[in-house]
Amino acid sequence: MKRIQVSAKGLVRLLFLFLLLPSAGKTQEKSKERKGEFYFSWGYNKEWYTHSNVRVNQPSLSNDYTLQKVHSHDHPGWDEGLFSKALTIPQYNYRLGYFFNRKKGLAFEINFDHTKHIIADGQDIRLTGTLHGKQTDTTIHFSDAGGFYYFLNNGANFLLFNIVKRWNWQESKSGKLKIDALGKAGIGPLIPHVQNKLFGQENDPGFQLGGWNMGVETALRATFYKTIYLEFSQKLDYARYSNLKVYQGRAKQAFGTYELVLSMGVTLPAGKRVAN
Repeated sequence: MKRIQVSAKGLVRLLFLFLLLPSAGKTQEKSKERKGEFYFSWGYNKEWYTHSNVRVNQPSLSNDYTLQKVHSHDHPGWDEGLFSKALTIPQYNYRLGYFFNRKKGLAFEINFDHTKHIIADGQDIRLTGTLHGKQTDTTIHFSDAGGFYYFLNNGANFLLFNIVKRWNWQESKSGKLKIDALGKAGIGPLIPHVQNKLFGQENDPGFQLGGWNMGVETALRATFYKTIYLEFSQKLDYARYSNLKVYQGRAKQAFGTYELVLSMGVTLPAGKRVAN
């Protein structure tokens, strides 16, 4: 029987290969990561609105007039005691998104803002058009005491379907802190809650589909331990409302919004594993 002789040097080489091959496999396995990334956030917001015209059409009352350049404001709610009321009463927002390509930083996002739009009480507003069948150009004092209010207070409700681009800005050596910049743009429907009183005549308040909006948003996101993040963003939105319910008729208006948003979220890898 032929003997197989192995030198001490050969044994060292075999042992080295035995130890090296499994670790090489592990290194290759670690180099793979999920292709996608799911995220969800919840936060609160503050808005400023442009002046707008409100066109009111009430055929049965022979009314077709416009309230010119009305001034409106929001109602944050979170500044009145955030934890003393239901989470959905203040002006809130959520973001639900999926990075379908983490490497390129591309995502699709459902972007919802519960915003409140209220025509300011006590202002003098120019009214032009037809009122009770007669041509009119006058000024009215818009106040609840005088029989007027106009609320999208539960709320104006912007829903957008966004395309998102992410840029990695800074990351710690340990990977426990990562700061990204994001850009977002999209379009979607409006789901306002409409409640108003015009010349003492109230509508039947409620939610409805009421037009469309489009918006762009920029954000800074700080992610901790690759899972929890804080996001601060600013947003420009243009909303065009139509067929809003008023007493025996409909109204329409359009306005721009500048918005600040602070939210907290969670992000998790998802999808197939791909080479890093």
